[in-house]
Amino acid sequence: MTGDVSGTEVLGVMGRVAELGPYFELAAEGVSEDSAWGAFPGSPGRLREVVGDYAGRLGTDEVRVAASLLFQGLAARIWSPVVAAAALGVVPDLSEVRWRWAPGEAIMLGLAEVRGWRVENAGEAVEIVHPMVVDGLLRPLREAMLGFVKLADGLVWGNAASALAGSLNVGAADPGRVAIVRELLAREPLAEAGSFGPRGYVRNNCCLYYRVPGGGMCGDCGLAR
Repeated sequence: MTGDVSGTEVLGVMGRVAELGPYFELAAEGVSEDSAWGAFPGSPGRLREVVGDYAGRLGTDEVRVAASLLFQGLAARIWSPVVAAAALGVVPDLSEVRWRWAPGEAIMLGLAEVRGWRVENAGEAVEIVHPMVVDGLLRPLREAMLGFVKLADGLVWGNAASALAGSLNVGAADPGRVAIVRELLAREPLAEAGSFGPRGYVRNNCCLYYRVPGGGMCGDCGLAR
């Protein structure tokens, strides 16, 4: 790691990454002043409300299914921009990440403070990204969800790994992004979640999407082996 990066440079990289798609977007303008943006992950009560809305949109009355898919979606929105930015040499600081949600609307993530670090290679990127995302964001999200729904560890970290591997399916997966993703997937608690094979990354379990009315098995589903 070569040192801190100015907010202006981080914003420039974030803008380039956001061109890959909505899951790669991190808002910045007005996030710290707008009360609609709350701390991540927030209280179990708020998460329960979001899960309930999500279940309604999916057409399921199974809280566990909706919570599982919400966790995976949030993990994708966290992993995607930070990994893509890291591949460009800048890791955004997600310690002040916030999120915005209203019934029927898509979830958005934003940064209350824009700052980051410059990295020279995949190893340096992973040393920052892994604890920041796994310990700083995904574990607290898991703990908050466990306040109202039972989710097995294998399911949770399988979802996190699937979301990370899936970020390579958007845009041209340059060697830098592939290297970062593979190194992250080799670390606990993601290391036992799945593996790469002839048809790409395949997880060892299932996100439960098949239980959604009209759903099925995802491309990386362990049930489809």
